[in-house]
Amino acid sequence: MESKPAIAAQHDELVNRNIGKVAMTALAGTSIEWYDFFLYGTAAALIFPAAFFPADMPPFIALIASFSTFAIGFLARPVGGIIFGHFGDTVGRKKVLVIALLIMGVATTAIGLLPTYHTIGIAAPLSLVLLRFIQGLAIGGQWGGATLLVTESAPPKKRGYYGAFAQAGAPAGVILANLAFLAVSNLLPDQEFKDWGWRIPFLASAILIGISIYVQVHLEDTAAFKALEKAKELEREMAAKTGIPTPKAPKRSPILEAIRLYPGKIMLAACAFLSIQVSFYILIAFVVAYGTSKTGLGMERNLILSAVLIGSAIQIPVQFWAASLSDKVGRKGVFIFGAILSGVMGLALFPLLGTKDFLWITVGITGGLLGMAFQYGPQAAFFTEMFSTNVRYSGASLGYQIGAILGGALAPLIATMLWETYGIIYVGAYIALASVLTLFAVFALGETKGADLNAVGATK
Repeated sequence: MESKPAIAAQHDELVNRNIGKVAMTALAGTSIEWYDFFLYGTAAALIFPAAFFPADMPPFIALIASFSTFAIGFLARPVGGIIFGHFGDTVGRKKVLVIALLIMGVATTAIGLLPTYHTIGIAAPLSLVLLRFIQGLAIGGQWGGATLLVTESAPPKKRGYYGAFAQAGAPAGVILANLAFLAVSNLLPDQEFKDWGWRIPFLASAILIGISIYVQVHLEDTAAFKALEKAKELEREMAAKTGIPTPKAPKRSPILEAIRLYPGKIMLAACAFLSIQVSFYILIAFVVAYGTSKTGLGMERNLILSAVLIGSAIQIPVQFWAASLSDKVGRKGVFIFGAILSGVMGLALFPLLGTKDFLWITVGITGGLLGMAFQYGPQAAFFTEMFSTNVRYSGASLGYQIGAILGGALAPLIATMLWETYGIIYVGAYIALASVLTLFAVFALGETKGADLNAVGATK
């Protein structure tokens, strides 16, 4: 007979092997999912104003219209969070994640096949808006599924670190999207790239379908969700044996229950997300438009994309380090440092871009992304630990996606209007303001490090 220490060692080895597989699968799935979502942002800055709007529309108005379609995806995200959150809390994290990945793959591939305004007229931008809305629904469901699949499976003392695998999908998606555009742009003449070459990166998103099938076949649902289901099953068995129904509170939708139990936490979580969202979408979408436009810096497209690419590549390891640090010193302190750094870099960003020197442009973009990394790295564990198992998918998704609307949806659009109306320095002030609001929200939230995911939030 094996000793207890030997059995415990075997158990730990099995847990570590399983969480490694879950973490890498979450990284692959979220990377391609975010690739799809961010690909749209790059195309909205470079391609869509000419491809999906009338040729006689002034360039600035076409850019505003293009960024408006970009915002539609964010408006759909809380809707996706509500729908997928309900089913994630009732039928499981894994099944809902698979559906979200499939929907995103189909919608993005369809954008790659969409006829332009020159071909089908007004139906082109309307179809683009519909597909962008579907993308938003998918990303609204994906984040909660991928994040909980990892954090609920991770050892408590490494929850921040493993949660960073799901979070790393965002900068990895930016890298993949920019690499795709850089590759196609370098391989094709400029006119061919604008005519049809831009479609190739969108069509490549069909890979998501394969990843979703892998998740369905090879991964199990999380231990926390299975424990919740087991408790419900034991209640039903006990009621059947005794003939006495178990007293229950009125059955509510998980999303309504999350709002009833945690209204304050949901809104504070949303506000804590503002700095990340505002700075991120200005850095990866607005800066590309500003840097390449004739009324902005008038620089080469590939130069700006390369700077974003370098910043995103540096962001990934820093994000993992910040998440690991949060396992040791707590989520709040790391998050607060990141918000302060984001605010400072927001004020420095446009003076650095104004040098038109590739090195200083890269420093400005990278510094902004590093501020975001210190917040985004521990965010998965931070948001997961705020809510009880029965409403965790709904509560975490709502906080995340409401923050996405308040911060990211309109960031490129507001930045464009501030630039045109008041001057580019006000865009930096906008980033700094978002950072200040995030600081207030994080200070108001409690520390969550080390929370028991089977007990946290069990009482209001």
